[in-house]
Amino acid sequence: MSGTSTDTAAPRLGAFARVREDIAAAKLRDPAARGAAEIAVLYSGLHAIWIYRVAHALWRRGWRFAARALSQAARWVTGVEIHPGATIGRRFFIDHGMGVVIGETAEIGDDVMLYHGVTLGGRTRDAGKRHPTLGDGVAVGAGAKILGPITIGAGSVVGANAVVTRDAPADSVLVGVPATARSRRAGEETRALLTTPEYFI
Repeated sequence: MSGTSTDTAAPRLGAFARVREDIAAAKLRDPAARGAAEIAVLYSGLHAIWIYRVAHALWRRGWRFAARALSQAARWVTGVEIHPGATIGRRFFIDHGMGVVIGETAEIGDDVMLYHGVTLGGRTRDAGKRHPTLGDGVAVGAGAKILGPITIGAGSVVGANAVVTRDAPADSVLVGVPATARSRRAGEETRALLTTPEYFI
């Protein structure tokens, strides 16, 4: 998964290029977006991601307290809690943002989108890998909980308020409590899957 190895394998982009890429990703995914300036100034999900990147750089350099302090400040300002130890790929977008929690050992691929209230959490206090891995292009509906060291395959869609505790293969649709998975059908669009009532709980 390309998104979980961005620190070593993916092409390096400068800070301004990353910001432009993030804004373009937000504009692509949010039909309410009117322009780059509005997105840059008003989108708290992007602000949380940008602060996370600084905190993650501090974390990797061993400045753990400073990294956690910065992530805590981001939580107060944006309502989004991203642990600085998490690994996040490119063009990640959090729509609305409020209430999102991403744990320390979570791994998020490229082109992933989360809606508000999503938790990528753990189910144990044991050391090591405790949080989910999301493949490239995964979309997670509002209020969904993905828990434990599980893997959600690339291109999957998690319905609103689903509770996912088991691995899912690529191109799955996951709904329910606990969530069950089925394969995506040909022609099913991500936005349609996230807004169709049958996928709400």
